[in-house]
Amino acid sequence: MLSLLLALISLFGVSPSNDLPTKKYLDLAAVKTMVAAAEAEAKKRNVDVTICIVDDSGNLLFLQKGDAAPINTIEFAPKKARHAAMYKSPSKEGADAVKKGSIEALAFPHFFPNQGGLPIVAEGRILGGIAASGAKSEIDEAIAQAALDALFKK
Repeated sequence: MLSLLLALISLFGVSPSNDLPTKKYLDLAAVKTMVAAAEAEAKKRNVDVTICIVDDSGNLLFLQKGDAAPINTIEFAPKKARHAAMYKSPSKEGADAVKKGSIEALAFPHFFPNQGGLPIVAEGRILGGIAASGAKSEIDEAIAQAALDALFKK
């Protein structure tokens, strides 16, 4: 049986699994790096926020509510992060689209028109999204940007 399988593999030119594509992903070390930088930026700005990181499919990897962050940020932060991951663009672009009158966009899955979520992109590929929620929108985005800067050592 094994010899038949090997014969078929050589006949069809199929090589072992080492030819499968590899996929970059957010591991625990990457998440910890981003979280530490986001927490430091929030502390520097003297704000309490909820921080959220999702993978490229929008699945939750990390969620932490700051002590004084409003309770609704527990829902807002994941929505911002998912928007960034799913649309491969900052959630601010969603807010800008609605401001320009594109209200049909509100029906798009995982669309969230509020600044503060950024895509996590490496080598042109989306790895996920990160967001902060609880301060002014531009500060939320600056906190997320600090996390990306730490990850990519800018």
